[in-house]
Amino acid sequence: MTAILIYGATGYTGQLLAAHAVGQGLRPILAGRDPEKLRPLAARLNLEMRAARLDDAAGLRSALVGVAAVIHAAGPFSRTALPMAEACLAAGPHYVDITGEIAVLEALAAKDAEAKAAGIVLLPAAGFDVVPSDCLAAHVAGRVPGATHLRISIGGFGGFSRGTARTMVEGIAWGTRVRRNGRIVELPSPPRATADFGTGPRRTVGLGWGDVSSAWYSTGVPNIDVYFEAFPAMAAAAGLPAGIRRIIAGGTAQRLINRGIDRLPEGPSAAAREKARSTFLAEAWDGAGRRAASRMETPEGYTLTVWTALEAARRVAAGTVAPGFHTPVTAFGPDFILSFPHVVRTDL
Repeated sequence: MTAILIYGATGYTGQLLAAHAVGQGLRPILAGRDPEKLRPLAARLNLEMRAARLDDAAGLRSALVGVAAVIHAAGPFSRTALPMAEACLAAGPHYVDITGEIAVLEALAAKDAEAKAAGIVLLPAAGFDVVPSDCLAAHVAGRVPGATHLRISIGGFGGFSRGTARTMVEGIAWGTRVRRNGRIVELPSPPRATADFGTGPRRTVGLGWGDVSSAWYSTGVPNIDVYFEAFPAMAAAAGLPAGIRRIIAGGTAQRLINRGIDRLPEGPSAAAREKARSTFLAEAWDGAGRRAASRMETPEGYTLTVWTALEAARRVAAGTVAPGFHTPVTAFGPDFILSFPHVVRTDL
């Protein structure tokens, strides 16, 4: 049983994953809820398709028959991850997703014992969030044994898909989440800082990125913050008062915003993806004043996501990862990211 199934195959990232898999000589099964959307993509790539809704548990389990690993690419994962994970626990394939949502990572981490009992891997966040930052965080934490604090700063973007935009809008209700003394807490206002991504200090703003969850499991460092380069739209959204964020997160506002998102381009163009680069800075320190920093440059997010998610699924399908909940680092180690083209890591 070696088949890989891509659920959410007709979405922006799902289509990129399917095309990349075919380019690698693989024959993934394409899956999603709408057979009418799946059919032309499956015909174009000459691949098998299976339609199943996430709210149809029996139908979903049936769609997973003969599958070794699922790449779950249908967000927002706050609504879709657990139904697919439950189906994998029942039917037997390993689970890989590309979420960056803290609550989803924590929910799947809580299923570690169930995954071990079922003999499957639960591996969320196998894309741009959080493979590069998770690997860099573990690398820099290893340079400061006993580190107590970890800060990850991320710069450079090539644009967002509609799915990512919806996930970000859904997350507006949350304040800036960080980890303090091993616990995830919400700050009353987003912290501000600076980071040198290689061209001098740039302003950054704190955001609740997936590493607040994953880096804890990967490194054991109890205090974790994630910052993003403060381009205007992100800084403005992060700085909204809590009351405004709650209004935006309400059902009526979400529906109106999503109608606007539906009119956006599906995602960054191939030319934009080719041109863009992302940069990560990870810093670790302890109470004795020992510090270390490492910087890494990578391809842009969607390009990297299809590479890392597919390779993660290939490895878990081959049985190289022990059953249970994993982060990219606990599954593959901190040098996993270096196995992909155009990734450069520098110790500062």
